[in-house]
Parts: sequence; structure tokens; C-alpha cells
Amino acid sequence: MACTTILVGKDASYDGSTIIARNEDSANGEFNPKRFIVVNPDEQPRHYRSVISHVEIDLPDDPMRYTAVPNADLKEGIWGEAGVNEANVAMSATETLTTNERVLGADPFVERKPAQGKEGEPGYQPEVAGGIGEEDFLTIVLPYVKTAREGVQRLGALLEQYGTYEMNGVAFSDVDEIWWLETVGGHHWIAKRVPDEAYVTMPNQLGIDEFDLEDALGDQESHMCSADMAEFIGRNHLDLAVEPASPLNPRDAFGSHSDSDHVYNTPRAWWMQRFLNPYDEVWDGPDADHKPESNDIPWARQPERKVTIEDIKYVLSGHYQGTPYDPYGKLGDEHTRHMFRPIGINRQSQLAVMQIRPYRPQANRAIQWIAYGSNPFNTLVPFYPNVTETPKYLEDTTTRVTTENFYWANRVIAALCDGAFADTANAVERYQEKTGAYGHAMVAATDAKVAELTGIDLDAEFDADDESCDVQPMGPDGIIAAIRGGEDVRRVLQEANQALADRLKADTDALLDSVLFTRSMAMKNGFHMSDF
Repeated sequence: MACTTILVGKDASYDGSTIIARNEDSANGEFNPKRFIVVNPDEQPRHYRSVISHVEIDLPDDPMRYTAVPNADLKEGIWGEAGVNEANVAMSATETLTTNERVLGADPFVERKPAQGKEGEPGYQPEVAGGIGEEDFLTIVLPYVKTAREGVQRLGALLEQYGTYEMNGVAFSDVDEIWWLETVGGHHWIAKRVPDEAYVTMPNQLGIDEFDLEDALGDQESHMCSADMAEFIGRNHLDLAVEPASPLNPRDAFGSHSDSDHVYNTPRAWWMQRFLNPYDEVWDGPDADHKPESNDIPWARQPERKVTIEDIKYVLSGHYQGTPYDPYGKLGDEHTRHMFRPIGINRQSQLAVMQIRPYRPQANRAIQWIAYGSNPFNTLVPFYPNVTETPKYLEDTTTRVTTENFYWANRVIAALCDGAFADTANAVERYQEKTGAYGHAMVAATDAKVAELTGIDLDAEFDADDESCDVQPMGPDGIIAAIRGGEDVRRVLQEANQALADRLKADTDALLDSVLFTRSMAMKNGFHMSDF
């Protein structure tokens, strides 16, 4: 899948949350309608079989409840993509990455081999299952991990056991940490903790640019990897550092620097960092420190100011605004405006922004912000994942076009607006601002309701390291209120989600009415004289 990821450490975010976010984009020439669902423990499979690779895996018998954004059409499997579990661990899976021939020669992908011939006849060869991939990752990992580190460890172990048929980047977060895992060939992997004060940009290219192998094979303070990674690198001459004492650069060792990267991948990282760090360096012109084609754009960078949810939506909707590369802009020419692959592209399936807030108790600590369709024309709205069901407007996505669900309404709006960007931009911006504002308002009001219901001070400080954060003091007598798992609390969160979805549908329908009218009045077969 062609996607774009941004990860924001807790000291870089506007409110101290860890935030992981990713656009899921479908392949060129196709759309993947998406659903937002909750998978309750009794709905989670105990034996899993991949549709694409046919790999079969026995899963633990004690799954946690979790959210997911699977495909509406299951012909290629679940593709759960993004979710938060009961322990408030978030997972985004996956960002498709690039690699090189040296890596694939040393550790080939584990691809399914169909059966040859007919069973019982001479020369028959049975099917050989492939490894695990994006179709599978969320389903087989997220329900079973209680921290971001555990997520890395579980997925790493599964990769070593079953292998993979593709290069992928996967994000895990909890209230304290964000980890980024990158697969290396068929069975190997590396993972790095995102610095608390930094953000990370990932545009479909193996991204980690500095890796402490000694830490990864020792204390694992900020790095983890396959147990045999040092031998794998040495045996296959993958470390390209000139100086022996230099830290490992995985981007050089395991990644690519192809001509297509300079059209498809690196410009996206350049534009995101140009927006978040406009004054740190020269971004434009012949003397720019980094250009759209630069191979050394940093993996992680400290922002010039704290990063908000709106910043994340803006960069993940980006189409090179303010540069000659904007397909909707007036700078440059027809060549430059279509030179680079936009971040906000026509074939966006969904955007998930998962925010784990340290200043709220376990019950309402997590927010999963959702957008469907092409990001320049859609809106990002918050939902609480600690529920047992999601609003039908986001869950019941059909495989046929209908404006009665959020996915297809957004897809239709984008198709109408694209050809009349200037004429519809104001209506879209008003819609985005209005829905985003009442999304924030809904969260604040619902947090207050949860606090009132449980007797917890809304401004209380919680120990995020305490796994028993499902209980918090209720008053001076030390009475304990059970939060996580409380049916009354989940009911409040579920009602808030539904109320937001109802209001969202009304405003989305109104935007559709508006842009349809605008586009209809501009049809080429219009005529100014009319009947009375």
C-alpha cells in the first residue's frame, strides 16, 4: 500500500500525548472502501488464516477488545490497518517500504507458492504458504499487547517465525512511548523508539537513518532488532559506512535511493518537514539545505513549535501548497505541478490519528481520529475507542456507492471538488473547521461527563506507568472507582460517538449539497437564458 506516516513524541505534541498517524492509500487504479469497527473478544479468531498468503497461525485465547479500520470488501482479507486496544496501545500497520537487491538476495521474501499439478499425480507439489503481511499484522498483534514495546516484540517474533512477503513499517504507541518497526527482507527487522521531543516523517521508503546496534542487542533502551542482526549485516556486507566507528545507517544498508524515490517518496518528507520546521533551514531554491530529491532528509526532527492534531491533518492532506509542485496551485507550470506524488492523493482510503492522552484515566485516555477518502476534501473527527460498537455511519460502509455512509459521501465530495478546487475550497474549509471544532468540544464535554460519573477530578494527575490505571481515587475517603471495563463509562463514550456521527452526517450531507450545486451550475451545457 502507498501510505504516508507521521509520528509525534509526547514532548513534541501540543498536549503531551503520544500521537501516531497514517494515511492508508490504495494502489493506483483502485479504491478500498473502509469501515471503522470494534472487535470484541468473542469475535476475535483463535485460529487465523491469511487470504493472500494462506499462512495459518494459532492465536492466544485471551484477546483484548480493539478497534480496527478493515476493508469493506474482504476478498483480500481483513486489512485492519489502525486501532487501539483495551490497554490503550495503538498500532498503525502498515507503511509500505522500499529495499534493495542486496537485502533480498540475503533474506528473500516468504511468498506463497501455489500447488503444482494435481494431488496423486506424478510431479505434484503441494502449496507452500507465504509469510505475514499488511493484511494480517493488526489482527494477530494488537489484541495481545499491553505496551508499545510488547507490540514490537510480538510482531518481531512472528516475523522471525513466519517471515513476510513485503517490506513494511509499523508504528506502536502507548501513553509513554512510540516505537517504529521496519522489516528487513523476509525474516529480519529493526525498531527504534521515537525521541519524545521529535516527530518522524515516513513516505513509503525505509526511513531510519541511524541505529545503535549495541543497544538493540543489549539494553534495548531505544533500539530493538532481530537477534542475529549483527551477523546478518556482517555476513552480507550490508553496512556501507566508510568509517568503522560510524553508527549503522539502515537507510543506506537496507533501503533504496532510486530515481523513483525522488518522484514518489522523498518529496513528501521534504514538504512535511518544510511545514513543521520552516525556519530551521533553507527549503527552496538552488541553495536549499534539503530539496525534494534529497536522500538525507532526517528521519526524526524536533519541531519549531508543538504539533497539533490540525497540523497532522494538514501535512497528511498536503499537495505541496506554496510551492511550484501544487497541482491545484498557480505557481510553476503544468510540468512542475505534476512532478511529485502528493501526500493528499485521490486514492486515499482512510486516515487514522491515534492520540494517547496522559492526563486522562484509562477509560477515556485514547482518541482515534478518523477521516475517509481524499484528505484535501475530507474532515478529521474524534471517536473514543473504549466502546463495544461504533456508529453505523462509519461502520456500515458498502461496496457500492451510496451517500448514506461516511466513506462514499467523502469520495463523492472529493470527485466533485477536484475539478473546481477554487470554487469549492471555501465550503470545504468551513466544513473542516466546523466539524473539527465540535469534535474537540465533544471530547471536552465527554471527558467532563466521565469525570462526573466516576467522581474523578477532571484535572487530576494520573500515573501513566501504573498498569492499574483503571482505578483512581474518588474522594477524600479513598473510595476507588473502577474505570476501564465500566459499562456506565463505555455507555457515555458510545453515546458521544453516536451524537458526533449524527451531527457529522448532517454536515457532510450539507457539504455534498453545496458542492454538487456549485459544480452543476458550472456544467459546460449550461445556458443563461431560461424559461419562466
